[in-house]
Amino acid sequence: MDYQAEPLTPDFYEYDWLPIARASIAGEFVIIEWAGGQTLRSHCWWLRECVVAPGATDPATREGTLDPAFINANLVVTSALANSSGALELVFSDGFRGEVHPGWLRHVADGQHRQDALLPAHEIWTAKTLVSPPTFDGAAVLNDDDALAEWLRAMVRFGFGRLTGLPVGMSTVLDVTNRIGAQRDTNFGLAWSVKAEILGNEENSTANTPFRLGPHTDLPTREIPPGYQFLHCLENTVTGGFATMADGEAIARHLKEEEPKIHQALASLNWIFFNRSRDHDHRWSGPMLDYGVSQAPLSIRAFYPVRAFPDMADEDVGRAYRAVRRFHQLAADPQFQISYPYQSGDLIGFDNRRLLHGRDSFDPGAGRRHLRGTYVDHDEIHSRLRILERQNVS
Repeated sequence: MDYQAEPLTPDFYEYDWLPIARASIAGEFVIIEWAGGQTLRSHCWWLRECVVAPGATDPATREGTLDPAFINANLVVTSALANSSGALELVFSDGFRGEVHPGWLRHVADGQHRQDALLPAHEIWTAKTLVSPPTFDGAAVLNDDDALAEWLRAMVRFGFGRLTGLPVGMSTVLDVTNRIGAQRDTNFGLAWSVKAEILGNEENSTANTPFRLGPHTDLPTREIPPGYQFLHCLENTVTGGFATMADGEAIARHLKEEEPKIHQALASLNWIFFNRSRDHDHRWSGPMLDYGVSQAPLSIRAFYPVRAFPDMADEDVGRAYRAVRRFHQLAADPQFQISYPYQSGDLIGFDNRRLLHGRDSFDPGAGRRHLRGTYVDHDEIHSRLRILERQNVS
């Protein structure tokens, strides 16, 4: 049965028709059972919201229209059963009737409605287990959804993925990321260049210098730093300037297991991150290892050029600095960090809140190095991959 058949589902996906075997009422809940033994315990108010009909979920938009302020405080399900086709048939105490698609209910019972649904699990890596970026054909990703999905899976699983053989053009980084979704604009622009030229003191970031950049994450000055960063190499004829990457989750795991006091300081003591700019004043306070709410992925804030002020009690500042020092030592340690050169036409996409990226120093007088970059938030990457995965199984 597809999503255009009755009963409709509260989204636009297609679900297999998996008839329920029985349904029963247990106080405010309905217990839904399938023949294979799977069960789903659902509150009556939630079921009311999920019925696709006027007064619950709008059939056109598949969005809820039931304002919680107007739900009868005594609303309950008075009848719940599996009808002859296997759908859940409900009658509510206010006389409202409706059916719910059994395959849609089953996807909830199987946990496929959750935040991490259809996404690969993170695979934590070190320099011993992953010696170079997962690499894919750039032309294929530009033109084929299966190739795009393979690249996105790697970026979610490992935190990064490299494309090779892309056209060398100022708009290529936007052409590639347009295949995913909306880019995130910042004070650097929707897309921006990374290059070191001898132009006096007009650089707007330490990235636009030839100096070494230690392992870091971009824009910890924001309430929510950008999710993924994309860097496309237009030209690289310098000596040196190798890119570096380290998995922040591997470093955090090591510290939690082997150096718990360092880990505790990084996860609990706040720093104010503040960008230096004549025209912008972004600042945010947070710990370097931000675990956020329950089940949220680790978000790392680590960019020493903009880590400005300790935001903690005086007695904590010393141990906070020692923890920061240890974290950056590990991020540059050969057991965690890999390095690789940029070739013209290469593009690297990486999780800016998980991986720490950096760069070796180089001589700008002995060649040119020009990258174009943009940001795309986690939401866009995850949404695009979920849609592609749904298409693969439909």
